[in-house]
Amino acid sequence: MIDALRLMAWLSPTYPVGAFAYSHGLEWAVECGDVCDAATLADWLSDVLERGAGRNDMILCGCAHRAITARDEAGLLEINDLALALAPSRELHLETSQQGRSFLDATLRAWPCPALSDVAARLEGQVAYPVAVGTAAGAHGVAREATVAAYGLAFVQNLVSAALRVAPVGQSAGTAVLAALTPRVAALAETLHAADLDALGSATLRLDLGSFRHETQYSRIFRS
Repeated sequence: MIDALRLMAWLSPTYPVGAFAYSHGLEWAVECGDVCDAATLADWLSDVLERGAGRNDMILCGCAHRAITARDEAGLLEINDLALALAPSRELHLETSQQGRSFLDATLRAWPCPALSDVAARLEGQVAYPVAVGTAAGAHGVAREATVAAYGLAFVQNLVSAALRVAPVGQSAGTAVLAALTPRVAALAETLHAADLDALGSATLRLDLGSFRHETQYSRIFRS
């Protein structure tokens, strides 16, 4: 029970990581008309989840969890370097690195433990968000499967929240989209149970290019 509550707290919108400031390219997708209602939002989110950063982040989160559980600090540092390098644009790199650093620092202050403190001393500078979450969960003994699934759902929740602010989608429609995607998050987490770094890959080229265009978008409210 305590592990489930801990994950709920860590991945809550109120956790001080600044998630509200990022849309992962959604703001550009709205600007160019790719997302214009609940149906197109659901399609866009499902692609990002299953074919893009959502899936990759869940894999990286699980790999980080395995590394710290095995006390493989060198492996963990390599996973973090790879996670940061996979960000295709400056904005998406900022999105993962800023949230990751904030998450690790906040968790060390509020939920300190020797295992996390030891590895945090090696994870200086930039930390990818999924790596930070997987590391903290592994250090605290939270189950990897639950951590990966919870991370995936939080990823989708944050983008639905962004859509409510920037897309012509109301709260009821956004909640329905989240409900429809929740089983897909669970199914994806199940398929990634044994996934390693070789399973990484994405096919969201339009989102990646859109994140570059967002950097010079005239009117915007998000940092990505």
